[in-house]
Amino acid sequence: MQVKYRSFTPGLNPRRTKLEVPGWGGERQPRKNGSMEQAWHCLPFSEGARYGIELFYPYQQEFRVSVSGGKLVLDGDFGPPPADHGGEWPPFRAFGDLYYTYQLSLDLKVEEGWAIRTEPHPRFYTDPTDTTPLAVPALIRRWWPMIHFLVFKSPPDGKTHVFRLGEPFVQMLVVPEEALFDLVPMPEEEAAERELQSRRIYQSRSTLSAETEWKSATNTVFDGTYRHILGAASEKAKQRR
Repeated sequence: MQVKYRSFTPGLNPRRTKLEVPGWGGERQPRKNGSMEQAWHCLPFSEGARYGIELFYPYQQEFRVSVSGGKLVLDGDFGPPPADHGGEWPPFRAFGDLYYTYQLSLDLKVEEGWAIRTEPHPRFYTDPTDTTPLAVPALIRRWWPMIHFLVFKSPPDGKTHVFRLGEPFVQMLVVPEEALFDLVPMPEEEAAERELQSRRIYQSRSTLSAETEWKSATNTVFDGTYRHILGAASEKAKQRR
């Protein structure tokens, strides 16, 4: 599959999301006793973080969003609009007191049957400062030729969202255009099979996690069970292709 893009804002630099280590994904702490646990140690998070497309804040001017006394405050001096700029300026607008918008001027085109879903960038979940902007989920259909703006949730009172040059601020996922599934209880036979699988994994955990178990600085036990099973499942899938 190809995702085609055209951008009217230099510097957005759309790319497949990368888990930055060292960086927002954590420090280069080895998986061994005494290490401080890091977000990248969790394989489901790592795979989820790298699943989409990330965009980078393109402006030299730092932009700060805060809430004071229940009122939204947008703080950033963007100066006059750039030459040949055809959209709103500055690109940020208040959207009531609970939200604010950012005129993105980016067009992403996916293949038939697919759509673009906006999400918070994964660094939102690893940021101890709570300054990472919080993008509101939205589904953009394939036939819409312009993503005119993104909506962000305002920070809590007393907190500040900060947009800085070169920092990622949103992730976009390529998803099926329609969620064509039914949520149903699992049949007894299938549930019994899943339960048996889970028990086998539990009983084999000492073998599956051999030489990979370690205890973090906060006495949390980690091992490579999930990582080993994923590797085996991925290899099996390759052989079927």
